[in-house]
Amino acid sequence: MTVLPDDGFVLAAEFPPATREQWQRLVQGVLAKAGGTAEGAAAEDALATALEDGLATRPLYTADDGRAAAAATGWPGFPPFVRGARPEGTTTGWDVRQHHRDPDPRRTNEAVLADLENGVTSLWLATGGAHLPVEALPTALDGVYLDLAPVVLDAGAEFEAAAGQLLRLYDERGLAPGAPRGNLGADPLGTLARTGTDADPTGPLAAAAALAERCLTTRPGVRALTVDALPYHEAGASPAQELGCSLATGVAYLRALTDAGLGVEQALAQLEFRYAATADQFVTIAKLRAARRLWARVAEVSGAAPAAGAQRQHAVTSPVMMTRRDPWVNMLRTTIACLAAGVGGAEAVTVLPFDQALGLPDAFARRIARNTSSILLEESHLARVADPAGGSWYVERLTDELAHAAWAFFQELESAGGQAAALRSGLVGERLAATWAERSRRLATRREPVTGVSEFPHLAEQPVHREPAPAAPAGGLPRVRRDEAYEALRARSDAHLAATGARPRVLLATLGPAAAHTGRATFAANLFQAGGIEPVQAAVDADTAAGALADSGTTVACLCSSDALYAEQAPAVAAALRAAGATRVHLAGKASGDQRESFERAGIDAFVFAGGDAVAVLSSVLDHLGVA
Repeated sequence: MTVLPDDGFVLAAEFPPATREQWQRLVQGVLAKAGGTAEGAAAEDALATALEDGLATRPLYTADDGRAAAAATGWPGFPPFVRGARPEGTTTGWDVRQHHRDPDPRRTNEAVLADLENGVTSLWLATGGAHLPVEALPTALDGVYLDLAPVVLDAGAEFEAAAGQLLRLYDERGLAPGAPRGNLGADPLGTLARTGTDADPTGPLAAAAALAERCLTTRPGVRALTVDALPYHEAGASPAQELGCSLATGVAYLRALTDAGLGVEQALAQLEFRYAATADQFVTIAKLRAARRLWARVAEVSGAAPAAGAQRQHAVTSPVMMTRRDPWVNMLRTTIACLAAGVGGAEAVTVLPFDQALGLPDAFARRIARNTSSILLEESHLARVADPAGGSWYVERLTDELAHAAWAFFQELESAGGQAAALRSGLVGERLAATWAERSRRLATRREPVTGVSEFPHLAEQPVHREPAPAAPAGGLPRVRRDEAYEALRARSDAHLAATGARPRVLLATLGPAAAHTGRATFAANLFQAGGIEPVQAAVDADTAAGALADSGTTVACLCSSDALYAEQAPAVAAALRAAGATRVHLAGKASGDQRESFERAGIDAFVFAGGDAVAVLSSVLDHLGVA
């Protein structure tokens, strides 16, 4: 260890300094072994991972990458609030907020009380429409200490009636004016996004402003409005689009509130923002940090005092990432998302139960959901450090880039007349649809794998059944899921199984010894099972191929082996399979040039390989097998 007079102890002082150029040359050498020719910065670019919104994760970050971005972060609890809305960060823990959407008030009450007795600190209730009847709120909240447990409403178009019912309940319970906490959940533009109604939002916005005035005078601890970004996330929005829509919505609400006579700072205090937290932990962390920075800028240009620009955030584990097949894996996804939400600085976090996509969750699923936060807080001590990701060159750079991308989309929405106009004109829907179409291509090619669905599917898995959940509002932006294309394929397989007693099958015709075919046979088995197609493996050659096809009970085959054995045996085996009645023959691998033409002449129809369109291949196989 060397002691330097100016810098103190420098652990790396005895080692020669390394440069980025040296590292790039090492990368260049590794790429060359794999046939790559990139040099210098291009070699580094070859290792970058593309993200949405035109962003990318670089393979290497240095102080130069993070220094400029970090300079704009400030301190926890101070503008621009990148490092947290409170000086102490989340060191006191986040609000564990459980979601309830059961329309039966008695069952909801039982679930609510069980949650509050076991670690939940606030309630998020879906009311109105097909959900909990507004008039049943007193029953659902019977026995709840409303001065201790904040209540957040989500009533859609019925927000006025639901808010009135909750406020009356506060009065009937004799609560002091400042005792209750929570949010009445007025979100007219979120309802517009969900329902697609052409009604003028002016009336609902005025009603929301009236609720805000009422809260200020009678219930100062209760906020009136929610800026819910979930409708955009659930329609396929990228992180920047989700942030841009939330900013445009928040600005619209500020205008409505100030037009109704509230001061800017009073209006800011009436808003709570809701964002999705995904299993992409770094993007989630950066999104929440960027959201606070952007909202602080809105507050600044609105003329508010610096402290008034702190955005209150409610993070919800993403419904888009939840799968219906192998739903147990959802526990892993929601744990990562919850961790990211806490690290990102959300004041309240909702972990959706792992069976959320299947219907109404059972008691076990609700227990796992609430315990996810409890374990991260009480056992992992995740909240003991304020902004633990702060200072990471990668996170600071990603936060900065995401903030700029979101601001650009926000400006586009404002130029189109604001969020309401952009929704009614179809601009928001078009932008989100284009983003989801691109992401769907990544899902189809398994560049974005979905564990238990597109990767490592389990055909023998016993289905999990739940009571159907109330129907969600329809008519507005669509609701998408990462598993939807594969779910459609699996549904076709399930119907075939129910009708015939067996799943559609494919023969994995392996050539040569296990060392030659195991890798590609495993790949092919995984691929076909993602579409609900059962693989039947058999070692074959040109003489035994016909018998293997007959024994397999299918007319679709896939050859699996090494490139060398393909050259020797594939044409003959493919011809034998064709002669035996195979209607479609695949080959596991990416043949090219003359070899590909030779294989096609021998009767090989398609090639399956990493990066290929798995959904198209699987759909084609089901079509050839006559699976409706």
